[in-house]
Amino acid sequence: MSVSTETRALRTQGVRGKASRDGGIRESAVSRAVAMAVMIVATLYFLTPLWWLLVASTKTRQDFTTTNPLWFADFALFDNIAALLQYRDGVFLQWLGNSALYAGVGAALATLIAAMAGYAIAKYSFRGRETLFNVILGGVLVPATALALPLFLLFSQAGATNTIWAVLLPSLVSPFGVYLSRIYAAASVPDEIIEAARIDGAGEVRTFFTVATRLMAPALVTIFLFQFVAIWNNFFLPLIMLRDEGLFPVTLGLYVWNTQVSQIPDIRALVVIGSLLSIIPLIVTFLALQRFWQSGLANGGLK
Repeated sequence: MSVSTETRALRTQGVRGKASRDGGIRESAVSRAVAMAVMIVATLYFLTPLWWLLVASTKTRQDFTTTNPLWFADFALFDNIAALLQYRDGVFLQWLGNSALYAGVGAALATLIAAMAGYAIAKYSFRGRETLFNVILGGVLVPATALALPLFLLFSQAGATNTIWAVLLPSLVSPFGVYLSRIYAAASVPDEIIEAARIDGAGEVRTFFTVATRLMAPALVTIFLFQFVAIWNNFFLPLIMLRDEGLFPVTLGLYVWNTQVSQIPDIRALVVIGSLLSIIPLIVTFLALQRFWQSGLANGGLK
């Protein structure tokens, strides 16, 4: 009797286990399908505007409003580029150069400052270290637009508005860069190496530049890339700081042109092709530094 009871119990458990496995398989398949659908929708959401921009850049002014917005018509890409570069003596190239100056120099200096600050907070003990770090980290939560007006008032008092410095100096601050530098320095720069460098007679500055920066290279590239993109796409700060068209970055220059479309309809094609050309440096930078920033971001998030 007891053997029969045990046999029925085992059969019942087997049936339940099989049902549980089948339910888990169905649930897993549904989860994968939902996740795939969400990823497809997100991909289309981000890529559709880029596809529209690429297609629109190849059209003439007549085809721009009379043909399918998501498919090609008469191919006029190179004619549009030539017209853009010749318009107003090539002012677009000047704006592109200004953006490269602001983003390149600003990102490089911001990376250096963030690396030094993060390394110091990670490796030196001093009173108020955690409080200082928390205050810096709080800067991540403050939107850049909220700081634009106070910065304008400060630069106005100093007589520095409508200058390169009005855009460049605010770009040197990167709270996220300090955070990532501290996390990465604490995880990738052993204290034993620092002590060995000190025993060999290296000073603190030399130790930082010859030892720490090499070990922190993936994080530094990640900081540079994020800051480069942020400065390149910055719009509101140049809008309130600059009045001289010769100092405009490409974002502000294209905005000014776009406001003139109602008066000068032909300029719409220049705005579109200019927008396409303005994202090429970002794509090239991302692809060139992809190997470094992926590992730096992953290590910074895990450690």
